[in-house]
Amino acid sequence: MAYTAPMVWEVIFLLLILKIPMIYLCGVIWYAVKAEPAPPDPLEPALVRSPLDPDPRPGWRFLRRRPAKPRPGPHGSPQRAYRRAPIPAGWLAAGWKGDE
Repeated sequence: MAYTAPMVWEVIFLLLILKIPMIYLCGVIWYAVKAEPAPPDPLEPALVRSPLDPDPRPGWRFLRRRPAKPRPGPHGSPQRAYRRAPIPAGWLAAGWKGDE
């Protein structure tokens, strides 16, 4: 099997060009591992005073929902809102009897 020029370029593309994102990813990870953590910021005084009264409702809780009203029937109204299409004559000639 002979290698054609398009096939060679595909191999070069896959082997070289698609490695660039992998090299970038390795560089980002290496930089993140080698970087020293930033020192913590010095403590600053609070600009807004916190209220001294306790919260009237401490904590939180789930709100209970009332159960939903039951729906009529298993899937809604038992009657159709439209008329069914007639059974094709070809089906009747083949012996198909419809819903039984």
